[in-house]
Amino acid sequence: MTAPDAMVLITVTGVDRPGVTSALFAVLSAYNAELLNVEQVVINGQLTLGVLVADPGATGPGSPFRTGVEAAVHGVGLNVTIERNDGIPVVRQTSTHSIVVLGRPITAGAFGVLAQEVALLGVNIDTIRGVSDYPVTGLELRVTVPAGADTALREMLAQVSRAQGVDVAVEDYGLSRRAKRLVVFDVDSTLIQGEVIEMLAARAGAEEKVAAVTEAAMRGELDFAESLRERVATLAGLPASVVEDVADEIELTPGARTTVRTLQRLGYHCGVVSGGFRQVIDPLAHELGLDFVSANVLEIVDGKLTGRVVGEIVDRPGKAKALRKFAAEAGVPMGQTVAVGDGANDIDMLSAAGLGVAFNAKPALREVADASLSHPYLDTVLFLLGVTRAEIEAADLKDGLDLTRIEIPPA
Repeated sequence: MTAPDAMVLITVTGVDRPGVTSALFAVLSAYNAELLNVEQVVINGQLTLGVLVADPGATGPGSPFRTGVEAAVHGVGLNVTIERNDGIPVVRQTSTHSIVVLGRPITAGAFGVLAQEVALLGVNIDTIRGVSDYPVTGLELRVTVPAGADTALREMLAQVSRAQGVDVAVEDYGLSRRAKRLVVFDVDSTLIQGEVIEMLAARAGAEEKVAAVTEAAMRGELDFAESLRERVATLAGLPASVVEDVADEIELTPGARTTVRTLQRLGYHCGVVSGGFRQVIDPLAHELGLDFVSANVLEIVDGKLTGRVVGEIVDRPGKAKALRKFAAEAGVPMGQTVAVGDGANDIDMLSAAGLGVAFNAKPALREVADASLSHPYLDTVLFLLGVTRAEIEAADLKDGLDLTRIEIPPA
């Protein structure tokens, strides 16, 4: 639509209450005003409502139009300004990118640095909204980035994140962001707390040795398949019952249930890809109602672990292969997939996904991820997908649940 030559912007501010919009539009309708745009925001009960209309004629001080609008708004206890806005576009072009900032807390200083840096790149902040107040504060900025500045923006935001101690993620804004349909999680130290292989090794008195090998493998210093064989060998002779014992001891990462529950409500396919073991992961996957599982299989003979795995090892390339397999089975293009992990063996999987999220990850993975989260709450992934804390809690309450804050421990 082409903007009229003359427009009037009406801005209403004050304590939000029912009837404000009704009172204003009763006056506008009396003048047959042509509505061009409306934007409203409420922060902590304070309303800002902007209404852009084609110029209805005389709108100066003392005019019937101005007097009527002021009387209607003042009558409900709010303030109003009326000003001409000739030549201003009616509706902005769609923003090009979304920036999500997460912190505990987000200080004014940190946000000020971010705002200053994006301005230096010629990036315009179109809108800002809050997406979370718990367990972290989350802000989403929709921005317009000049042509050719995408790489510079991402590099700058990574620097701001490190320097200011906040998580900052940037994505292209548009249909692609809202079209994600498959989310795949690593298991150890991502979906669950701790490493299953270390829990098993503790039964064999080899926890320290195995933990050291695991740490080196997650940093990318050892070949994962080789390190897995070395660690599993320490389990030889253990009774198979220890697998069930460890499965019973697994603790989910805070926010994991909320994350899976919310994604399933939205129609996402959910799966796990793990360098761990099917015998431990399958009961958890069943409990959570996951669609896909890929993991290694421990060999058990005569009721004892042999210290070997059977079948193809799910290593770094194997994780990416599993993601592609899941996507094909679900009929989801790779661009609509999300992968979340923490170690170097997740690099190929995150690189293959439409959105790769490093969760409390080793440096090698953070360097290749599209987004990096450093707080120990898995549901922060939801904020990257445009889901807000208020939407999560409203859906839980509708289903008779009030769990979203209970399952997340306080700071």
